[in-house]
Amino acid sequence: MFDFNTATIIIALLFVFVLLGVHVAIALGMTSVVGIYLVTGKWRIVEATLASTAAEAMRDFTFAVIPLFMLMGEFIGRSGAITDIYQAINRGVRALPGRLAVATVIGNTIFSFVTGVSIASAAAFSRIAYPEMKAMGYHKGFALGAIAGSSCLGMLIPPSVLMIVWGILTEQSIGQLFLAGIIPGILLASMFLIYIIGTAILRPGITGERMSDGSKRDYDLDSPVTASRSQVLFSVAGMAFIILGVLGGIWFGIFTPTEGAGAGAALALLFAITKGMRKKELLAAIFSVGKTAAPILILLLAAALYSRTLAMTGVTTAIQDFFLNSGLSPFMILGLIIFVWFLLGMVIDSISIMLLTVPIFEPLATALGFDRIAFAVIGILAIEAGLLTPPFGLLVYTVKASIQDSSVSVSQIFRSSVPYWIIMLIGIVSVVMFPQIANYLPQLLF
Repeated sequence: MFDFNTATIIIALLFVFVLLGVHVAIALGMTSVVGIYLVTGKWRIVEATLASTAAEAMRDFTFAVIPLFMLMGEFIGRSGAITDIYQAINRGVRALPGRLAVATVIGNTIFSFVTGVSIASAAAFSRIAYPEMKAMGYHKGFALGAIAGSSCLGMLIPPSVLMIVWGILTEQSIGQLFLAGIIPGILLASMFLIYIIGTAILRPGITGERMSDGSKRDYDLDSPVTASRSQVLFSVAGMAFIILGVLGGIWFGIFTPTEGAGAGAALALLFAITKGMRKKELLAAIFSVGKTAAPILILLLAAALYSRTLAMTGVTTAIQDFFLNSGLSPFMILGLIIFVWFLLGMVIDSISIMLLTVPIFEPLATALGFDRIAFAVIGILAIEAGLLTPPFGLLVYTVKASIQDSSVSVSQIFRSSVPYWIIMLIGIVSVVMFPQIANYLPQLLF
């Protein structure tokens, strides 16, 4: 039964904690404890709820999907395969204007199929692509904007950590969500490429394609090739085998997402060892994933407790009733939801936004008649845009930290990322108007 006073206290307390800079997991946990106590009036029930929520989370093998997929991406990232493939793409698109930026977008698209974290893509391509673009005379902001913008694809193209978290929070099929992200991800990458090529044609100086005397630069004379043909072929074949084997096995029901993630991590480990990864790099990869995945899993535990609290206090139902009876059209309410996601993206990270809002917004969208899978893609796109939104913009700070170039400011990278943010907004509108963009593959294979 809905208690207005308790609901007000819970919501206000959560926002106060977040605004004060309290870690989101702690804020969710403390708010949940207060909310459960206000509803029941008994600490024994609070303790029992905490214990049962933690026990259920620890028993759920779905939670293992996140670190295993991250481990798969980390092994492949450290194997050197991405560098090999980037150089091959660079040579393959030599006829296109802005070819280094084009190669960065295509490379990020491919890398997104093995890593579920945009930060990993941003860090990798900042080290791989930026030095070469800088040496070729690219405008620094344009080069870094291409890296930061295309790195967002990692959160949409499977295996995406945000999709895994969304599936856990809403109890949807992770395999279906993975499929739903492919066409929107390719559509987004295509629009990025159109923007880059168009800009390179209209402003050739921004990509360093014209020398000081006006002649066209020959990249092949300046860009060294370190990977042999056999190395490139092995890298492409290895990544293709892992991607098709793992994701194909999940989609065709050969194994569960958790089993697929485990198989992917094992295959990626063998691949990386074959490529020359040593014990030191292996341990570094494991520690890196541990430092990233552990906070996410703690956040998921706190979010599960928060969802129970919302259900006990009736907040979710009350919010649904408020909007359903407000007289606003479903699309106006959807617009408000997306606007809230954009605002939150300015101050907190993507996973925290998802944990705070999805337990409330997803049931509301379902009640309004929006398709659940299409709404998931819309939500991930909107939350993903927060990765490029100032002043937080986690991807922008990751790129800045990775390049170690003091001549480039964070604000310059933010400005150069604006076109990619706008393209992502176009992607959101496209999925809203044509939900089949997200639904086609899940309906085809499930």
